[in-house]
Parts: sequence; structure tokens; C-alpha cells
Amino acid sequence: MPKLKTNRGAAKRFRVTGSGKFARARANKSHILTKKTRQRKRRLRRSTLVDAANVTAVRRMLPYL
Repeated sequence: MPKLKTNRGAAKRFRVTGSGKFARARANKSHILTKKTRQRKRRLRRSTLVDAANVTAVRRMLPYL
């Protein structure tokens, strides 16, 4: 069976946590930051887990994780 190609865009955006789940960065932290509170921007720095509806798609893009 041939090797599978990793989707390089997905590889830069997702990582696997210690428990085997997929983590991702949060959206809304790139521009129009003046109206967002300090607390909100601080929370956006943290990562979050990929939604269960999208885990299958992410796993298909990252076959060797």
C-alpha cells in the first residue's frame, strides 16, 4: 500500500494532545483587537479541542498522527 500524504495546511493548524485528541487555535485574534477586552484576548490565546463533528475530517488529513 502506498504512503498517504499529509495535508500540510492541516499539519500547521492542528496538533495531538497527550490524551490523543486534536487541539486547535481559537479564531478572532488577528485584527480589530481594540474593541475586544483584555480578558477576551487572553482567552483567545489558549487552544481548544476540535469539535466531534470535525474529528473524522482532521484525522483523514493527518494520517500519521
